[in-house]
Amino acid sequence: VLLVGLEELTDIRNIERLKKELRASYRIIDSFLADSELIGDLTQCVDCVVSPEGSLLQEALSGFAEATSTAFVSLVVSGRVVAATEGWWRLGMPEAVLLPWLLGSLPPQTARDYPVYLPHGSPTVPHRLLTLTLLPGLELCLLCGPRPPLSQLDPQVLERWWQPLLEPLRACVPLGHRALPAGFSLHTDILGLLLLHLELRRCLFTVELSGDKEPPLDQRRRLLRSFYTLVTSMHFPPVTDPSQGPPEEKAEDLVQRTQLPRACYGVGGPWRLLLLLSPQSPIHGLRSLATHTLHALSPLF
Repeated sequence: VLLVGLEELTDIRNIERLKKELRASYRIIDSFLADSELIGDLTQCVDCVVSPEGSLLQEALSGFAEATSTAFVSLVVSGRVVAATEGWWRLGMPEAVLLPWLLGSLPPQTARDYPVYLPHGSPTVPHRLLTLTLLPGLELCLLCGPRPPLSQLDPQVLERWWQPLLEPLRACVPLGHRALPAGFSLHTDILGLLLLHLELRRCLFTVELSGDKEPPLDQRRRLLRSFYTLVTSMHFPPVTDPSQGPPEEKAEDLVQRTQLPRACYGVGGPWRLLLLLSPQSPIHGLRSLATHTLHALSPLF
């Protein structure tokens, strides 16, 4: 739906033409099947990074959006959102996750004028996704209608808003992998983390915190994804509608329910934090380590 629209998929008039149009989706489908550095496909939260100069970038982004009369603007590095306008954050699911992911799956280009549909917000009427590469891997993205034309985003407009921020922009490029700035201090036992803000639908996901330790990075990503799946399916089941009555319980569900924890700690706020830790980390200190990490990370959102 994102790339060909709902009508093309539900009212197929020419199957050969549809096959050709669907080729545009091959890259993003392949990226879902590959061992991605992102996790939004699993969490349905937008993969984000934390820039050390986030407030400066946000101010420039808002000024640029006003200058181009575009409400939906973001900075994206390697498929992760660095900063975005309020309009961009109001995008519904799944497009809020899909658009950055799409950019991360496309080959590098200086500029793009790419037609997209919004599966939730506009599945039959296409929008234009304009992208401008500011630095390798770092793109300025605009979601708009017929205006502005790509030619209107001339070098003078870019220089006015982004040339003064060249160094902060350069600091964003490594965040495409690490998500957190290099100077951000976390406990040395943390090999990877996933922090979700359940109300904002945003997340931080990284396994590049202690690169000199085992296991290797690709295995850490698989472990943390599997851990999220386990925790979500066992301990945070989906909420059911009370008017529908209790769901029918299957035998495997009964076995799973007997494995639920007998003690639970409630923490206020819309957060969920999962940590991948070194086996040398003492078990008696895990709760304190997790609490301290959450307090350090939560202000970043």
